[in-house]
Amino acid sequence: MIPVPRFAYGPHEQGVAGHRGKLARVDTESDARARGGSRNGEWWLRALAVLTNPVSTFLALRDDSKEAEEAREEPVLAIVILAGMAAILGTPGYVGNLLDDPERDALVVAVLVFLTGALYGAATYWVGGGALALGLRAAGGESTYRHARHILAFAAVPAALSLVLVWPVALAAYGGDLFREGGADEEGVATWLLPLAQAAFFAWSFVVLVVGVRTVHDWPIVRALGAIALAVLALLGLGLVFSVL
Repeated sequence: MIPVPRFAYGPHEQGVAGHRGKLARVDTESDARARGGSRNGEWWLRALAVLTNPVSTFLALRDDSKEAEEAREEPVLAIVILAGMAAILGTPGYVGNLLDDPERDALVVAVLVFLTGALYGAATYWVGGGALALGLRAAGGESTYRHARHILAFAAVPAALSLVLVWPVALAAYGGDLFREGGADEEGVATWLLPLAQAAFFAWSFVVLVVGVRTVHDWPIVRALGAIALAVLALLGLGLVFSVL
């Protein structure tokens, strides 16, 4: 038998091989970052698609892989903050007297609305998402806690939209009176038109939530409504516990 010669790489060949290996790793990492960026961009578009074709967005939301959930994080964060701010602005008892204090100006009010809205949105996202996860599990679904939070977040897109459509018009019409007691917004048509417009967007979000639960789990609408009702009962139970404590 003729022995097969073994070739030893010299320093130059070893350096070239190592350089090629580094280039391959860099290319792989670049491709991974590009794919991640592409997936993030897709979910921004799907967030907007909730307004026109929610079924397509929630069909994509069936993918509960780690990669898909991570790609959704940035749009979810933006939706949660915007929807939370819209909810805070829709609470006259909180915002209706922010400018009664002469030491506060418009910038301070904007910062307060942003901070309280972000906190409210985060609380709703985490607590409401937990309640929805319980409701889905009780109805026979298999959504994880994180997956349920994402369903709730994308359902809140119409509520977030109200911040862009309703409040600029209201501010243009009434200005700082929206944040003062006894302002022009407390007279005439504004007393019911602004709350009605806000309520319409949140009702739209509820309808999208029903569509989302139904689509993600491929359930009939009655079962989807039942799961959401169980989630509401879980929230009421949690509130009762805290009230007793």
